[in-house]
Amino acid sequence: MTETTKKEEAKTLASSSLDAKIRRFAPTEITADISQLSEGDRKALTKLIEAAKLLDPLFLRQVWSGNDALLKKLEADTSPEGKAKLHYFRINVGPWSRLDKNEAFIDGVPHEKPKNANYYPDDMTKEEFESWVKTLPEAEQKRATGFFSVVRRDANKKLKLVPYSEEYREWLEPAAKLLREAAELTTNATLKNFLTKRADAFKSDDYYASDVAWMELDAPIDVTFGPYETYEDELFSYKAAFEAYVTLRDEAESEKLKKFSGWLQELENNLPFDPKYRNPKLGAGSPIRVVDVVFNSGEGNRGVQTAAYNLPNDERVVKEKGSKRVMLKNVQEAKFKQTLIPISKVVLEPAQQADVDFDSFFTHILAHELMHGLGPQVIKVAGKESSVRQQLKDLYSAIEEAKADITGLWALQYLIDQNKVDKKMERTLYTTFLASVFRSVRFGITEAHGKGVALQFNYLLDEGAFKVNEANGTFSVDPAKIKDAVRKLTGEILTIEAEGSYDKAKAMLDKYAIIRPAMQKALEKLTDVPVDIEPNFPLAR
Repeated sequence: MTETTKKEEAKTLASSSLDAKIRRFAPTEITADISQLSEGDRKALTKLIEAAKLLDPLFLRQVWSGNDALLKKLEADTSPEGKAKLHYFRINVGPWSRLDKNEAFIDGVPHEKPKNANYYPDDMTKEEFESWVKTLPEAEQKRATGFFSVVRRDANKKLKLVPYSEEYREWLEPAAKLLREAAELTTNATLKNFLTKRADAFKSDDYYASDVAWMELDAPIDVTFGPYETYEDELFSYKAAFEAYVTLRDEAESEKLKKFSGWLQELENNLPFDPKYRNPKLGAGSPIRVVDVVFNSGEGNRGVQTAAYNLPNDERVVKEKGSKRVMLKNVQEAKFKQTLIPISKVVLEPAQQADVDFDSFFTHILAHELMHGLGPQVIKVAGKESSVRQQLKDLYSAIEEAKADITGLWALQYLIDQNKVDKKMERTLYTTFLASVFRSVRFGITEAHGKGVALQFNYLLDEGAFKVNEANGTFSVDPAKIKDAVRKLTGEILTIEAEGSYDKAKAMLDKYAIIRPAMQKALEKLTDVPVDIEPNFPLAR
């Protein structure tokens, strides 16, 4: 075999491997009904989509310092292998496969996805950062460990802070202009207020007023636009990534779920851990919005698609105003149909397969988002005020996702026991969750949600709440044990957060956030089932 033939065979193998990776994302049209929008709102919607598109190159820059140059190189390669690489690069927003423990699928890049992302210098260590922060005045320490600045090196190779408004000006200035133009077109006062204040924040790096305005947003167009989640910062979980969700409100579904907001203080008052850690007065407003997505961008459209979110993450706003839960209904319906139903037919005992239903799936996602806003937020450690995020650092995202999931199950069971949620859901809730565990863990346990789900699954398995049938490798729920096990794990995770214990969080993740053989065997049977959807947005064309 000639050297040329070997190279051609290697290329063919690489291309087929990439094609298999791409097929894990089912192409899915995500759209919404805009017929009820006023003429002004339709024009505003167009401006918002234009603005949201600017966050794609911005987020690309946040993920890795080499992304811009690599994208240009990939776009110039028109071979089948080049096109496959570009396609998968766009899904992952970078050259690392998020479903495969962030392994590189393109040559010439770091073997491991940099934990620093592009928020810190590539050569900076955790120790260097922590030593440097101690030398700063208190106000600068807050900025250094806050959401809205990057860390760079000056001419003398010393660390320095650069605000987002400066680092990302080339996208934030035109985005702000488009938000202001959209604000002029809409007649909705709350939308106008949010867009204007968020445009101001892109220049000032002060997002407080616009976060409050976002909490008060009450409009047919429901838009989330800015720096929020900290998943990409795997060094400290300090720095926020830019994302946009341009959506339309589903008024009827939102009204149906409004009752849950009224139960939050009662749930907080009954959380199964030491009462001294409970919050006697939650933030005033905790709206729930059910929406249909028109367009997502930035971190909102990378890898696995978001089904719901709970924002803002600023503890000050959460304490004063609560947080808003946004349910992306058309995305959830697509995920349920394309992935969860096929998964359940493979991993569940046949007798329990009929207990997987969309209402339980949808309602648990809601409960997950509700519970992000409950439990420990601002805490005291060694007499000083801090936050769970600051104390748990790089472990925060995985522990917080596990907390939201398991506490969501506990909360729904509590509401069922109080006759506030239909008793029928008790039969389907845990089985639907068990099937969904396999859906989420396929996202990879390097990802916060997947890691948090593996933790819960193994803990509940050890407690006997989940059972494996060794003969056929399927799983089932033990109704006699599931409630107590959920309550026990809820209490343990909430206590870790309340204490701000990095060591206990690490011990729990090290023990449980792994793929054990029984789960691995089940996952291997799912190779023909899509892992998630790859959305296309016809209204954004």
